[in-house]
Formats: sequence, structure tokens, C-alpha cells
Amino acid sequence: MAQIFDRSSNALARMSLVLSGLIIIALGVTLNELQRSPWVTRQGQRADQPVPFSHKHHVEGLGLQCQYCHVSVEKSSYAGIPPTRTCMNCHSQIWTNAALLEPVRHSWATGESIVWTKVHDLPDFVYFNHEIHVNKGIGCETCHGRVDEMPIMYEQNTLQMEWCLDCHRNPIKNLRPTAEIYNMDWKKPSDLNPVWCTATNVKTGTPTSESVNCTTVDPATASGTQLASLHLVETVDAQIAGAPVSDTPAGMLAPSVNYIKFTNQDALGGFLFKHYHIRSARELSSCEVCHR
Repeated sequence: MAQIFDRSSNALARMSLVLSGLIIIALGVTLNELQRSPWVTRQGQRADQPVPFSHKHHVEGLGLQCQYCHVSVEKSSYAGIPPTRTCMNCHSQIWTNAALLEPVRHSWATGESIVWTKVHDLPDFVYFNHEIHVNKGIGCETCHGRVDEMPIMYEQNTLQMEWCLDCHRNPIKNLRPTAEIYNMDWKKPSDLNPVWCTATNVKTGTPTSESVNCTTVDPATASGTQLASLHLVETVDAQIAGAPVSDTPAGMLAPSVNYIKFTNQDALGGFLFKHYHIRSARELSSCEVCHR
């Protein structure tokens, strides 16, 4: 009986299997890179807005605080978009005839809200709470980047789950004193730029972060806040150093305020992690923490 397949068929079959495997691997790698690319995440893309609002001009140039516009960032799950009234607080007096601000004036005259394009748009199944992150020592710059240097707002990070998990597995690297939450130029502690912190007992009904006071000025040089002193002296010194004011009656010796010096982020983050009462990754066992 004649041979149906040529001897080279075995080689062709092996080659076909190898090529099929390589194609599947290449396709998987391509799809993996695609779902991480700016084409999907919109990372770095400048969205078209009805008004070309410049954070750089308003924050870096004019010195406006984040909370002036995003009034609910400390007490709500969302930061909030400012109403037209907030814009008109200034623009009823300055740039009153600027063509770029016509949508703002139209909104103010008609009562119709300006329809902004959302830049940091999470999927509907993701629940993100601004309040808990801000009050637990995560700065605006950590997630949103240097907003004060953005003429047009864009998404600094991917906002994908792996990016969130990277922080939640080790939040210590991103924690900062709550007094520095809105400081876009916050620098992590180092030998040249140390941070001093002190902690007090947590008061019932107040955020745990309020038990910690930090300063970038050496408290030892601020009139000796680490030494026992009269109530009046300690009150002034503590206000200079950013420490809590003692309730010791006047005329009595008050206990010294002891500060700890930190020269690296791991040490500072570990201190804040403990006193802010932040749950570890193992304690965040419920999916409902992030997904609703």
C-alpha cells in the first residue's frame, strides 16, 4: 500500500504546533498590554471640556486650596464638582467678558449645570471613598499627580485594580501627615528633610488621624517644646510646633511634648499606619470594601 503522507509531514505537524503555541502566547501578551495601555485606561489623555479650566493657573498661580472647589472631599465618598456659583465668586468681578468663560456665564444666567467630562472615571462596580483616604493620610498628589502643574487635567495613574492593590498591600509608602494632604510639593522625609511627629490619645468621636501632629521644623529649636514648662509657655510653643495644646491649668507644670524624628518614609509610614489605625491588607477581607 502506498504511503499517504510524505515523510516531511511530521516536521510540518511539529512546526504547526509550535507556531500555534507562539501565536497564542503573542495574542495573550498583546491583549495584556492593550488593556494596560492608555487606549484603554485613558492615562495621560486630556479630555475636551466645555471650559478649558487650568488647575495650574488656579492652584499654583493663584494659590487656591483644593477644598475651595472640592468641598466634600473630606466628608463624602466623592470630591464633588464645584457649582457655577463658586466660579462666579471671582469671575463676576474679573474676566467678565472673556469668551472662554461664556459657558460659565450662560450656566449662571440660566441655572443649567455645566456638563464636565469626567477624567477619573471608575467602573460602576467600583466603590471609592475619598473621605476615608483623605482622613487616613493619602494625599491628593498620590493618586492625581501634580495637579498644580496641569494646565489641562488628565489621569496621572491607570486607576486599575492592580494599581489600587499595590497601595493597599503596602500603604506605608504613601502615608503622610494629614496637615500635608493638600501639599502638592510634599517631600518624603530624608536625612536632609526630616519630619518630627508626636501622638496623643485618640478622642472619642474624632478621626484617629487627629491624634498625630507632625512638623518639618525641629521642635527642639521652637522654644524647647520638649521640656516641661508652664501652661502658658507650652501653649505658645505647641502652637508653633503644631502640637496639641495642653489642658493643664495655668500655674502648674505641664508634661513635655515628645517628638519622634523620622528620616525615611518607611519609618514615618509605619508610625502613621499604627496611630491612624489603618487596617492591613489581611483585614480587608470583604470584597464589599471596594465593590458594591
